[in-house]
Amino acid sequence: MVRTKEGVYAAKAKKVVVLWDLDNKPPRGPPYEAALALKSMAQKFGDVIDMSAYANRHAFIHVPQWVVEERRERRHLDFVERKGQSTVSEPYVCSVCGRKCKTNMDLKKHFRQLHERERQKKVNRMRSLKGKKRQRFKERFIDGNEKYNEAARSLLTPKIGYGLAQELRRAGVYVKTVQDKPQAADWALKRQMLHSMSRGVDWIVLVSDDSDFSEMLRKAREANLGTVVVGDRDRALGRHADVWVPWIRVENGEIKESDLELKSKEWRELDETRSGRFSVSEFDGELAYTEQSLDELVGNIEFNGLRISSFSEGEEEYEKEADWIRARLDQRNDDDVQLRGDSDEDEEGDYFLDSEDEELQEENDVYF
Repeated sequence: MVRTKEGVYAAKAKKVVVLWDLDNKPPRGPPYEAALALKSMAQKFGDVIDMSAYANRHAFIHVPQWVVEERRERRHLDFVERKGQSTVSEPYVCSVCGRKCKTNMDLKKHFRQLHERERQKKVNRMRSLKGKKRQRFKERFIDGNEKYNEAARSLLTPKIGYGLAQELRRAGVYVKTVQDKPQAADWALKRQMLHSMSRGVDWIVLVSDDSDFSEMLRKAREANLGTVVVGDRDRALGRHADVWVPWIRVENGEIKESDLELKSKEWRELDETRSGRFSVSEFDGELAYTEQSLDELVGNIEFNGLRISSFSEGEEEYEKEADWIRARLDQRNDDDVQLRGDSDEDEEGDYFLDSEDEELQEENDVYF
């Protein structure tokens, strides 16, 4: 509980940190509007104390297709206006001084020749100053001149990229350019996540679809931190997060309170089971008991009070056949004994072995 300005004690607001992987999830539209929409969604979990974006230089020099198409349409329209084939109903007005121009090309020419030159003079003046004088001059004439900054964004075309870093900084996002190495942005993002976890934050919002962050999300969940994943696919990262929201809806500002429901523990366990990870060691006792019960069930089946063993099927027929064969053999032995007795009566005397060799040979004939 904390005391507010009105003197009323209220619950302490949650701390939220937003981490944005620009290499994996760049904005599909204007970066400034996308950053504001992301911040608005994160504020529903608490106070956003930090909002960082990480990418290498290729993400800032790349020009997406929608920007290329807008620039192509603007050049075509400027060419038509310059030829006099198309006229606008209202003249173009300079947002800095209010001057009116017939075409967009005339407005750009006016801005470059007058306002851009004055801006460059002020920048050179600021560079010649030092200390507090330089800081006060920058705050008054450079950073505080919003009219010039707004006009420059609409009239001037960046020489490199399309102003991604500048637009994100304008929305309050800390932009970090990492080295041109594989997984450099991921490592920087992981270090920032560990730093945020040590600061005692309550929620971590991760904008990415990279499955390499699964281990970090698992550690954050073990540390009792709430995790929110913003991406295009609810797969690897979504299984380890408390909340998953689609990136396209966040950019468009279509996220509502009902879309931020927490995933229950039972839902997460069910989702992990569906992912295909199964360990027999986790079910040793239950599995052994199940096998024993299954053997007993299959081995002994009871029909209408008669208990039958499924593994002894056909034993009765086998016993009948064995009895018939045993009876035939007994009858044959009796016949042989009777015939042998008759032959012994007809002969005179018995046969005796002549030597021990003959006796040993007869024994061998009996066993072999």
